[in-house]
Amino acid sequence: MANPFVNSHVITQIGILVHDIEKTSQAYADFFGIDKPQWFWTDTADKAQTEYRGSGSEARAKLAFFNMGSLQLELIEPDREPSTWREHLDEHGEGVHHIAFNVKGMKDTVAGMEQGGMPLLQKGEYTGGRYAYMDTSDSLKVILELLEND
Repeated sequence: MANPFVNSHVITQIGILVHDIEKTSQAYADFFGIDKPQWFWTDTADKAQTEYRGSGSEARAKLAFFNMGSLQLELIEPDREPSTWREHLDEHGEGVHHIAFNVKGMKDTVAGMEQGGMPLLQKGEYTGGRYAYMDTSDSLKVILELLEND
């Protein structure tokens, strides 16, 4: 059966919110016996064009990525600016924030999901693509992130 919203059924990423990216990324590196990845800041608002709940946001986050075969583990330490990351961390504490899928046709996918009752929470650009967080918490119990690479 085809998925009416995303054109993939392969989860490519799990995003986890943390208070201390250095400490948590070291813990993951030690657990898996691998090198700790270097974290970096997301782009500034002028490049990222971040929108949160329909309004522009200066939100940024520190990110660290662990490539674990076909799945990527993303650690996210948000700044204090309004974002889905900050909201979720403040309301629920550290832990899983989203699962992500690669999509083709971001605008159409977002529009279809919104028509299906899954509103857009946050979107932005990154070097080589764009992302959108969709509020699927009520039905799927986790936020979905859509990733579209150029």
